[in-house]
Amino acid sequence: MARRTTFDFVIAANRLPVDRVVGPDGEVEWHRSPGGLVTAMDSVMRGRDGAWVGWAGDTGDAPEPFDEAGMWLHPVPVSAEEVEQYYEGFSNDTLWPIYHDVIVPARFRRVWWQAYERVNRRFAEAIAEVAAKGAVVWVHDYQLQLVPAMVRELRPDVRIGWFDHIPFPPVELFAQLPWRQQLLTGLLGADYLGFQRQADAQNFVRACRQHLGASTKGETVTLPSDEGRPQRTVRASAVPISVDFEGLDALARTPEVQERAAEIRASLGSPKTLLLGVDRLDYTKGIRHRLKAYEELLADGRLSTPDVTFVQVATPSRERVEAYKQLRTEVETTVGRINGNHGAIGSPAVHYLHQSYPREEMAALFLAADVMLVTPLRDGMNLVAKEYVTCRHDNGGALVLSEFTGAWHELHQAFVCNPHDIEGLKQTILRAIGTEAKDKERLMRALRRRVADHDVRVWADRFLANLEAAPERPERRRDAS
Repeated sequence: MARRTTFDFVIAANRLPVDRVVGPDGEVEWHRSPGGLVTAMDSVMRGRDGAWVGWAGDTGDAPEPFDEAGMWLHPVPVSAEEVEQYYEGFSNDTLWPIYHDVIVPARFRRVWWQAYERVNRRFAEAIAEVAAKGAVVWVHDYQLQLVPAMVRELRPDVRIGWFDHIPFPPVELFAQLPWRQQLLTGLLGADYLGFQRQADAQNFVRACRQHLGASTKGETVTLPSDEGRPQRTVRASAVPISVDFEGLDALARTPEVQERAAEIRASLGSPKTLLLGVDRLDYTKGIRHRLKAYEELLADGRLSTPDVTFVQVATPSRERVEAYKQLRTEVETTVGRINGNHGAIGSPAVHYLHQSYPREEMAALFLAADVMLVTPLRDGMNLVAKEYVTCRHDNGGALVLSEFTGAWHELHQAFVCNPHDIEGLKQTILRAIGTEAKDKERLMRALRRRVADHDVRVWADRFLANLEAAPERPERRRDAS
């Protein structure tokens, strides 16, 4: 029997949830990607007859649509020039800085915007092709902000939701974008918009009021009738994303992962305290700030090797973007200086790992670490914090968490820090190390309860319930009749 070509549930994201791997014999295989969105949506897609629209990761012609582990994957082609302009350029050198407090300056290129429009249109057309009549379409993240309105134009019968995985900036920063009105209009094509924090949703509503002259009230934006189109209302609210608590907790309890955690500690010289950082190598993650704080603690004599060691996993990210090249150089230079000044033969002060690891190895690292350092300068959520908490079924460990993450708004029992305040960050690290074990166990139990009660399934159910509750569009009713 041929596979159906349209689906009642369609996800659209910049990337497909798989990576193309060519085996020794030249045969192509598709392996599930390790990213946070893929992990989160994997449990959402289980049991659903759905399709995922996204880029396959290679430039040029896209592969034919195919089935992978019960999910229909519909690749969208992206050329090498478009990768440079739409993805590396507009998405990550224009939008990303603006949406992350302009930690590095944003760059504005009209040709990048044109590529962004072009690729968003291609995604919208692919969605329109695979969506069944009256389907639910869930669009993800900042790379596809024009897609909701484009899909609405092509398929007024479908219900459209969009979720923002990163922060949405204050109006004063968003205003710098020359294409601010087009982006807002693109997003308002959705029936419902979900954000990580209430502040992000409020920023979006304010931007609509200020830059579109839209009428707003609470969480809603009302668009006036225009060129025969009736007035309609769009809701924007906070639905913070989470992790698959049940699956990750079970993984961390397996004998293999627990044995690997013990091996990791032994291979590091069985330190009294193991500090851990796990991040994409991104300037928003505060890696330089935590390295500076650690270096000063060593220089002050308040921490010393080999009693204390620090493992920093920095997953490669956007390596052709200039700001990321510079960051890698700075981080690696700092690691070298710290090890030169404070390490010893066979006992480096920092173990720096510029690579990605499978979930089993990450779970073992989380179990092995005494203190998890999550210190972004700005982050929509930061699922690493929730993953660490989930893996600590022993109620051990301590979480140092930046107040500039979405996670901090939920994980109040963490050791909170302002990563810009190096002295304060140092004191927070020392508190996390020195707090009595019984007190840390009490805090970890509370953190685990929070994540268990608000896991990825709760997030998805809340988002989809909000989307379902969105006002029925007049044009959808007309189309249905």
